[in-house]
Amino acid sequence: MKKRYKYFCLLGFVTTFFSCQDYLDVNNSLTNPTNTGLAPQYRIEGAIENTVATAQYRGTREVLGVVQYGSQNVPAYYSESWNTFLTTGSYFLWQNVYVYALPNTADLIYLGEEYNSPHYTAVGKILRAYLFGMATDQYGSIVTDDSYNPERTIELEPEFVSQQEVYQLIFTLLDEAIAELDMDSEISLQAAEGDILYNGDLAQWKRFAYSIKARYLNHLTKKSSGEFAYDPQAVIQATQNGLASNQDNALISYGGGTAVNDNQPFSVNGYGSTRFDYFSEFFVNLLKDPLTIEEEFEDPRLSIIVPEAVNGGYQGVKTGAGVDAELADDYSLGNGGFYTSPDSPTYMMTYSEVKFIEAEARFRNGDIAGAYAAYKTGVEADLQKLNVSSEEITTYMTKIDTEIGQANFDLSQIFVQKYIANMLNPETWVDFRRVDYSADIYPGLERPDNVNISLFPNEDDWLQAMMYEYNEEDRNYENMPDNNPAVRLTTPVWWDVEE
Repeated sequence: MKKRYKYFCLLGFVTTFFSCQDYLDVNNSLTNPTNTGLAPQYRIEGAIENTVATAQYRGTREVLGVVQYGSQNVPAYYSESWNTFLTTGSYFLWQNVYVYALPNTADLIYLGEEYNSPHYTAVGKILRAYLFGMATDQYGSIVTDDSYNPERTIELEPEFVSQQEVYQLIFTLLDEAIAELDMDSEISLQAAEGDILYNGDLAQWKRFAYSIKARYLNHLTKKSSGEFAYDPQAVIQATQNGLASNQDNALISYGGGTAVNDNQPFSVNGYGSTRFDYFSEFFVNLLKDPLTIEEEFEDPRLSIIVPEAVNGGYQGVKTGAGVDAELADDYSLGNGGFYTSPDSPTYMMTYSEVKFIEAEARFRNGDIAGAYAAYKTGVEADLQKLNVSSEEITTYMTKIDTEIGQANFDLSQIFVQKYIANMLNPETWVDFRRVDYSADIYPGLERPDNVNISLFPNEDDWLQAMMYEYNEEDRNYENMPDNNPAVRLTTPVWWDVEE
């Protein structure tokens, strides 16, 4: 569909006036959405766009050097060496979530209630759960109730809540949203064509909500007691109600036009193009042998995702190492593949991810046959998503059965395929940490070159969380957790601590 850009940048509870990026428009009202004269159908597009193109983009950008999808052309780049700006809190997912994205979801919830249109309230809660989840998974304790609220005065020194509380809120928001999608709504989600995610399809929004719930329930694999004990049956049940095919994939599209905001952020014309110079060596090598079998088997997705190097072939850059300018043409540029072309979509969640979540839960629950079946469905769904030919898909799936089969199937196959399918989704960093950056799970995984050894002296030391933004520390240091880099960057978040 033709995209119409209605970005809204509300300055939430933040006391410092940030200048919005040039692809955002700024509302005149800081606290009262009704002053804009806009009903909820005119706010939903801005809420979706800011959740994905602003917040999720930034959540992905700075962890590229951790999850190793892409690599910079210079050695020891800060996000790859976990140094400099990263250690001083110049990492702006916080700003993009709290200044640009969350206020729109709060207003959507408020306006849905004001206009007796619970479908909009539901969408606001789903997007809000998505944003809280992304933020807490990167920081740990975050601000929730004291973030922007259109019905009360801005909280200048908001309180932080624990990650356990955030997770409970996520589940509550999703459950409420699912119920509200079944209610009568005076204004349809199809009004004004503002729903650019699902075009007003309530069933798809419900499946999306259940899928997010499955994702967050599945994060709890290291928890064994109390209300947050890992429950694979609950995960499986949520996936059964989740995305049911690639038609349900949650994504926003770009036209690849002249405007920067009409381009995939990581494409050559996008506003994040300078953060993805090359594909990484680790990612390219996985695609050259994704099944990790003795006989090398090149994935048909390799040539679809990764551009061929000027000098031919597919070669990634070791993350953190940089590239000698004279050798640059030997490597695959980061711009131009399925995910990084100007008109490439940004995916929030896919059917393949849901099937990999189901596969993991079934595997951990002892249902190996069910896990293997779900895994194969997830692989096939991703191949179809990338428009791999039916002949190549048949060959690939046959190769899985003959070279791996149910007898040799384990968690590594699930996580490797999920890693490939979740390209450029910050959810991958959650998976890396849940399995302790294991090279047994991700064959060939190594730390980036030139890692900051003052904070990460040992080879098995990996980045565990992100620094809170320095502006938040300046304003609200009494409420925020310890932001010392030696603590913040090296301390696992709550769900990553084994019980």
